[in-house]
Amino acid sequence: MSLVGRERERERLAALVGSGGALQIVGEPGVGKSALLSCLNGHRVVGVEAEQDLPYAGLHQVLHPFLDLSTLSTVRRGALEVVFGLSDGAVPPVHLVGLAALELLSAAKSVVLVDDAQWLDRESRDVLGFVARRLSDAVLVVTASAPVFAGVPVLSLEPLDSDAARALLDAVAPELDAERRSWVLAQAAGNPLALNELPFGGDSLEETFGARVLALPVDVRAELLVAALGGPRVGVRAAGVVDRDGEFLHPLVRSAIVRAASETERQEAHRRLAAASDEPDRRAWHLAAAVTGKDENVARLLENTADRALRRGGAAAAVSALERAALLGDRSEQARRLLRAAELAAEAGRRPDVERILLGVRGLDLTARERALVTWLPSAFDDGVGEGAAGPGELVRLAEAVVADGDVELGLRIFWSVAMRCFWVEPGAAVRERIAAVARRLPIDPQDPRMLAMLAYVCPASQGDVVVAGLRGSFDVVTSRLLGSAALQVGAFAESVRFSVAPQRDFRAQGQFGLLARALAVEAWSRTRLGDIAAAEPVACEALRLAEETDQPYMRGLAEAVRAEIAALRGDYAESASLAASAERIGLAAGARPVLATVQLARSLAALGEGRYADAYAAIRRVHDPADPAHQLALRRYVLPELVEAAMRSGNTDEARKIVEELDATTRSPALASGVRYARALLAGDDDAEAHFQAALDARSSPWDRARTQLAFGAWLRRQRRAAQARPHLKAAVEAFAAFGFRDWAERAREELRASGESRNGSGVLTEHELTIARMAAEGLTNKEIGERLHLSHRTVSTHLHRIFPKLGVAVRAELGKALMTYPDTVT
Repeated sequence: MSLVGRERERERLAALVGSGGALQIVGEPGVGKSALLSCLNGHRVVGVEAEQDLPYAGLHQVLHPFLDLSTLSTVRRGALEVVFGLSDGAVPPVHLVGLAALELLSAAKSVVLVDDAQWLDRESRDVLGFVARRLSDAVLVVTASAPVFAGVPVLSLEPLDSDAARALLDAVAPELDAERRSWVLAQAAGNPLALNELPFGGDSLEETFGARVLALPVDVRAELLVAALGGPRVGVRAAGVVDRDGEFLHPLVRSAIVRAASETERQEAHRRLAAASDEPDRRAWHLAAAVTGKDENVARLLENTADRALRRGGAAAAVSALERAALLGDRSEQARRLLRAAELAAEAGRRPDVERILLGVRGLDLTARERALVTWLPSAFDDGVGEGAAGPGELVRLAEAVVADGDVELGLRIFWSVAMRCFWVEPGAAVRERIAAVARRLPIDPQDPRMLAMLAYVCPASQGDVVVAGLRGSFDVVTSRLLGSAALQVGAFAESVRFSVAPQRDFRAQGQFGLLARALAVEAWSRTRLGDIAAAEPVACEALRLAEETDQPYMRGLAEAVRAEIAALRGDYAESASLAASAERIGLAAGARPVLATVQLARSLAALGEGRYADAYAAIRRVHDPADPAHQLALRRYVLPELVEAAMRSGNTDEARKIVEELDATTRSPALASGVRYARALLAGDDDAEAHFQAALDARSSPWDRARTQLAFGAWLRRQRRAAQARPHLKAAVEAFAAFGFRDWAERAREELRASGESRNGSGVLTEHELTIARMAAEGLTNKEIGERLHLSHRTVSTHLHRIFPKLGVAVRAELGKALMTYPDTVT
């Protein structure tokens, strides 16, 4: 990077300060991040490695100058009071804390600068990331070695180019001899800090700073070490190490001080910090760093720290404290502490932490309950299935055993994971029936929303009628989120929308954006199957954004797949293909069958719209293949209309008929039966088709299903030369598809309507005279020949044909024959 480039970076920062927003400055140590930050005036915070296990410590630093809690609403004020340890209360969702922080910073219109943001505690990073993505009335600039916030603009600082590096070195050390100059340029490789420091000693930055520290008196080094490990600002003078304000000249100096110290010196510094601290959590961590060998007393202090962290919403800090306590404490307590840490990590959705912690449990003596936890925890996630997780069959045996041992609460938690696994994977009919049998013996009311949801996941076809009946009850907002997903499983899309929308206001107010993303994804999926893509699209987009923000790849994939389906229905086939490919990558990585099934649905709809019927059939056939990762028990029933439509146009009718017969025999859900009824009508012979179509129309179905049935029924009636009866159905289909925004579906219905004799401009009815002229023209007679037979001038014949063409829905003479084949015999 040139010096001109550096000036442009400063200009970009100045523009940010003027307009508001957030920016991440990233790059290698010494590349100039801190120097660039120093050109701004604002409240400055430095991330310190020693504080990364103290929940919300970084956020407290950021908000401290603006912390007027009286300006906040009761809910948001309460959230900050809990996480800062000012009061007791329910643990607030991290995004509720984010809303409170955003309000404070926006009201202050402040400029906040955070150096070394990678060392902030996990909870503070999550909150500040949330704030950064929404900030407009204030400024937040952070520096880090790599981006720490998803979705926030990044300014990457590159090393100086050769010309800029030589210019800087000449300015710093003009008297440097040629040999040393060449060596410094080579070692620095464009790093500005190295160009400033290496000319004056040392073979590396680390060695340069370390040598300066080692040259200081022992007592000064001890004070510097205490400060580097999180103590108060340096109170001693040390040239080339700290500035006049007692701040370290560069973050690398802090790390150089720690590395230059011996292990004994570091332990002594931690003991001093522990003795001086009146904060129990800081004291516990410093004592843990000062320990040599095992110390059960310190382990207990760390476990108390974990308890306090949980009360403040610091799950990540609690996990770290418990892991450290397990390492330091008695072996008899090790498994208990590690498994508690793993449970907390699972509840926080941190799969890698769970997998890492469970590795430490291997070889330990475990109780029956602890062995159950080891088996279950890798499966205890609602956003996909990891490698090595137990299968549904193993989990249901485990749940049964745990309940039999008297631990009903853990048994129900394991059973919920069993049910969720049946949504992601396909265990087979025998395993599903076993799961259902165990569910019936669980000590839970059959009408309990948890039981309804579990039945919907495990037995959407065979128990669908039971679930649908249960959905008619009255439920509160808290439990309705479970029922939204349950209703989707059994095809009750209108109920799914209702139950998914109900809790969203509370989720937003409480900052529960992880749950909100799930509710939105379910709502978008169901609205799309109802044909309401105008409302579904913004919902799917918000679900996608929140799923990314809350690290839920499964929900992100589902939202992306729904967007692909919407684009296909709208006729935007290129966009649909791109979105489907993106969703498929996510679905394959997460092992999420519903995502992959929705991807194939989107591809089939696009292929149908483009007239690629073989491709449409190949895509949707995958959802019905048990060996395919896109196979999904409930969703395969939704896609029967696409399967049969594509099959009948691609020569696969017999295979489709077998699939329909199989599903018809195993579907008890009234909602899921809609697709079967439609498929039966399409596959029926002429003697039975009308009854099947009428049954499909008479049954309760979604507006999308009804419009599709009316199109197919109208087309069949037209082919039976019953155009007058076909037109009302075709008109209704045209109107519905146009209202939905289904461009190509509406055009298909219009084509059928025109073919039925409906005019482009009105009645579509020919007089007897017009019908005679049309038939003569269709036979190939010219206007002159028709005129001679009817005693008309050729101009009069031309005028009649000009009126006849739009009534029959044709544009040229050659189309008359085909149009008249379906024209009714009765005319005015």
